[in-house]
Amino acid sequence: MVVLVFIFILGIGNFAVHKAVLESGHPMLDALPAFYRSRGGRVSLGFEFFLLVAAMLLAGNGWPGMAFAYAIYSLLNFATAWLVLSGRI
Repeated sequence: MVVLVFIFILGIGNFAVHKAVLESGHPMLDALPAFYRSRGGRVSLGFEFFLLVAAMLLAGNGWPGMAFAYAIYSLLNFATAWLVLSGRI
């Protein structure tokens, strides 16, 4: 149960930074396919949701290492969002 709460909290953070990057208007976003950015990035946010649900399902069904993998993914997401939003990239 604690693992699922941990993954869920990381997922909330992933959604927040993902949305912030999408709304930043960074020139790097122009390199993404149009369908990925269309309608406010719903496709990319849907993919983020898929990753969260998959991580929670796997962790809830006997794969506690998935929490560690999702934590690494989240740290990479947070670092990339920080680079983009702070103007370092």
